[in-house]
Amino acid sequence: MPTRSAIMVGFKNRYMVLEVFLDPNKDLTGNDPIIITQFNLSKSIKDSILANFGECGLASSLNSFQVKYVNPITKVCIIRASRQQYQKVWAAITMITSIGNCPVVFNLLKLSGCIKACKDAALKCEESKFENCKLLAGIQLNDDVKQHMQNCLEKIKVLEH
Repeated sequence: MPTRSAIMVGFKNRYMVLEVFLDPNKDLTGNDPIIITQFNLSKSIKDSILANFGECGLASSLNSFQVKYVNPITKVCIIRASRQQYQKVWAAITMITSIGNCPVVFNLLKLSGCIKACKDAALKCEESKFENCKLLAGIQLNDDVKQHMQNCLEKIKVLEH
């Protein structure tokens, strides 16, 4: 019979804060640039897990896998995976070469066992990237972009398991 302390141990997750870099040299004439969403990012990761680790690898990874947050402007995202499967998920992410028909590269910013540390890292990165956007645009960002960034920052602040 398991001890009381063994029963009280919760399910362990790992959280990854990632940046997605789109290929700036991709010829997008006539095409809209790819917009990174929770759906297409999740689908790309699941497809990569399936291609590289098979159906059993995908099934074992899906238990806790979730794209928790994506900012389509700054391309910062937070992904959750179980502690037993996060290395497989991360390996699959590194093997993704494109989302849609747009070449991408991922950069891991933070790996943590708690969502709070990842929220803090993501907020810091988002605020820094937003300041850079304002500088590049000469502080003339339109109100829609500013509002979208504020909404994204609020989403990060309220993230939970």
